[in-house]
Parts: sequence; C-alpha cells; structure tokens
Amino acid sequence: MRFLKYLGIGLAVLVATLYAVGLFLPDDVHVERSVMINASPERVFPYVNDFRRFNEWQPWAQLDPQTQFTHSGPATGVGARMKWSSEHPNVGRGSQEIIESQPNERVVTLLDFGEQGTAKSYLQLNAEGNSTKVTWGFDTDLQGDVVARYLGLMFDSWIGQDYEKGLASLKSLVEGS
Repeated sequence: MRFLKYLGIGLAVLVATLYAVGLFLPDDVHVERSVMINASPERVFPYVNDFRRFNEWQPWAQLDPQTQFTHSGPATGVGARMKWSSEHPNVGRGSQEIIESQPNERVVTLLDFGEQGTAKSYLQLNAEGNSTKVTWGFDTDLQGDVVARYLGLMFDSWIGQDYEKGLASLKSLVEGS
C-alpha cells in the first residue's frame, strides 16, 4: 500500500513539474529555410504568388496526389485562396489566403488548420547578383497551450524538412523553365 502511495505522489510531482516547465517554454514558433535560385525575382515570383503554381512545387501535394484542392478569389495576389482536403495525416485539411503581396519581393499567407489553429507563412525574395535568395518562413502563436508548447519544440524539424523539399522543388522548377 505504501508503494502505491509513493507512486501516486511521484506521478503527481512529475505531472506538476512537466506542467511548470511547459509554462516557460516558448509560446511563439518560428521556422525558416532558404535556397538560392539561379533566376531573377521576376522569374521566381509567379510561382509563389499563385496557388495553382504553388501546387507545382509545394511538398504536401507529393505526399498525397489524391488531395482535393479548391481555389477561390483572384487567381494571384491578395485575396487568392486555396482550400485542401486529404485523408493523409501529414496533409489533412485547411486553407490559406494571400494577405500580402509585394511584386517580386514578398508573399504572406494566412494558414487556417481549423481546430489546430492558425499561422502565417511567407516567401521572401531577395536579389543577389543574377540569383534570388528565397526564404520560406512560418510563424504561429501557441496561445499558452502547454502541450502545444512541447510540440512547438519539434516544429523546426517537422516543418523545416518539408520547406527544404519544397524549396528544392521550386529551385528545380524555376531553373528548368
């Protein structure tokens, strides 16, 4: 009986400690990857400012070719919207909308993952000689969720790997055109 008492106390202390540590973990998540593309920003921009072109290089379309995509709003730029739906656990369901578009420089999207929350993503284009440095970033606020804060520690490796694959595809696509 004494063993069960100590086991219960030990588990309670462990849970309390994990919760307390979680309160001090970062609430904001930032992921960023970059690639150099041997092309001008003017050649790269059409691929990042149009969700139909986005699907030519983004990594999640390759995970599940059966993903259903729906486009609405303008074809390109601010207001362009894409919804997706997939049974694949790494693709899931959601939507994104372009909320900022600076020609040949930057595109910002608002991502909505339903119950999993929202995030912002951006593609920054910087001319460097005859090439373009493309930086793909992701930012989200975990809104104080202690469990999400622990998961947030893994976002860089999870999302970062996908961003690296996507940027490699974008580089190949643009340089091959």
